[in-house]
Amino acid sequence: MWLYVCWVQVYEPTNIKTRTERKVEIPDRKISEIELEITSETVLFFDMDGTIVDTNLANYLSYKKAIQSITNSDYHITYNPDKRFNRSNLKKEVLNLSEVDYKRIIQKKEEYYVDFLNEIKLNNEVSNILFKYSTTNKTVLVTNCRKDRALQILNYFQLSDKFDYIFFREFDGNEKINKYKNAINKLNISPNKVIVFENERTEINDAINAGIDENKILSL
Repeated sequence: MWLYVCWVQVYEPTNIKTRTERKVEIPDRKISEIELEITSETVLFFDMDGTIVDTNLANYLSYKKAIQSITNSDYHITYNPDKRFNRSNLKKEVLNLSEVDYKRIIQKKEEYYVDFLNEIKLNNEVSNILFKYSTTNKTVLVTNCRKDRALQILNYFQLSDKFDYIFFREFDGNEKINKYKNAINKLNISPNKVIVFENERTEINDAINAGIDENKILSL
């Protein structure tokens, strides 16, 4: 049994990044080391893209197919496994793209994503932790992924029932909220009980600014 919670991006001055926010170096730790700190009271927070799963290739192929579909042109876009293709790349790769076609490509990309689920790779080290502790500890998915795409991935890998709570991302305005602070507040838990698995540097900073001990964050 799990509960999913959509968090909405809204304008909240307390969540806007400022110069007073902490930015520290995360210790280079192995999963086996951080696992030693898991107790029965620990709440495990997992990011998804780049953490539980590697979606870069599926994301790239979805964009490529969408670009071909809308422009009727076969653009030569090189795949870089270490760099995620995003909307900024789209405007750089497809020059003179109208705003209408830009939005159509993004929409088509979401539609085509299901065609490339087989290109997503499960991170076995992280998923093994999830499988191992999902029956003994609270497990929480905290992702910036859209709800529909996240559910496609979770269902494909049969991960949905491994989480007690799932926080998705939705858009309502342009300001970014701290996904970790949001989850901690809504679940009414102490950040001292949380261990985080995350790959994005900016999101790691958010976890620290939410009060989570940097020694309890595994940077992937």
